[in-house]
Amino acid sequence: MAAYVPVRWVAPLLYGVVLVGGLYYQAAGLGEDSGPSVDRSVGFVVAIGALCALEAVGGRRPTARVPLLLARCALIGAAVLLDSSGLSQVLVVLLPFTAYFAFGRATALALGALCPAALLTSYLLTAPHWYRDLERVSDLLMLSVGLVLALSMAAVAVGEQRTRRELEEYAARVAELSAATERNRLARDIHDSLGHHLTAMSVQLEMASEFRALDPGAAQRALNEARHSVRLALGDVRQSVRALRDEAVRPTLSAALADLAHSGGTRPSVTVEVTGDEDGYGTAELTALYRAAQEGVTNARRHARATRVTVTVLLAEDGARLVVADDGEGFAPNATTGGFGLLGMRERVQLVAGSVDIASAPDSGTRLTVTVPRRKAARR
Repeated sequence: MAAYVPVRWVAPLLYGVVLVGGLYYQAAGLGEDSGPSVDRSVGFVVAIGALCALEAVGGRRPTARVPLLLARCALIGAAVLLDSSGLSQVLVVLLPFTAYFAFGRATALALGALCPAALLTSYLLTAPHWYRDLERVSDLLMLSVGLVLALSMAAVAVGEQRTRRELEEYAARVAELSAATERNRLARDIHDSLGHHLTAMSVQLEMASEFRALDPGAAQRALNEARHSVRLALGDVRQSVRALRDEAVRPTLSAALADLAHSGGTRPSVTVEVTGDEDGYGTAELTALYRAAQEGVTNARRHARATRVTVTVLLAEDGARLVVADDGEGFAPNATTGGFGLLGMRERVQLVAGSVDIASAPDSGTRLTVTVPRRKAARR
């Protein structure tokens, strides 16, 4: 069990009350005898001072639990013996009170039961008819009541500290998960935006290099397309910065897909068809559809060696369906682990309660299907 911190003001307050009460009792001569000796009074003051110093040491060395408990028992016993007023007996309640924080409930309850048992044993040995003495019976009852109150206060304080620690741990886990989620989101954005445009620029620059001597016009067109991809990449960067500043503009899916079709040059041919109304679809849903289409088109351009890519979007009242099909080389979906692009696409679609299906085979092209529920339908 992790050690908890006792309520700091309880012990010093009791020590001060007992010290003042004991000294007043001795100075006023309220006892039956002529008065205590000077040595006894000095010893009583030293015992209370040592208890105060022990509390300060315990605050700096909380791991020394057993030595602190034993020293506290010895000093409280000395104070009780040296105090002629009997007021020091109230300090006994500090033993189970502090033990509750250091050792837990079981040890505190054991000490709490031991204290009245020890007092009762002393009565049995020194006063056989103690139960007829009102003062002794009152002392036993008051000690029992004080122990109950002290243990109750300790239980409440430990429960409050435990709850605070759990809240701090929960807050730390939430912060860690939030940071991981934000890192994943930034990774998806970088891959889907800059990665796509860098891929297009790489293809266009390779074309310009290949046709530089054979067809200068084609090479120039490829360079122009590369410059266009650079402008699109800068636009995506600005859009990402606006999103980080909560200034994101709601995307228009049809316009974004049209730009996607014309951003990669003439190879392969990309056709886009969007049917339906975008109203009712949130930014997250439309972004997931666009990024999925972008990933499908980028893979067709970079890996599939396709000559034709079709992007079809159906925006219905209950949900949207995106299909990206190409006539490229294809692959075996069960035999590939997939890259960051497919992983990020699946994460985006799952965040909006959608699904992803990839149908492909060698020499048979690839068909990517993404379904996303409409916002109202998802709420139902």
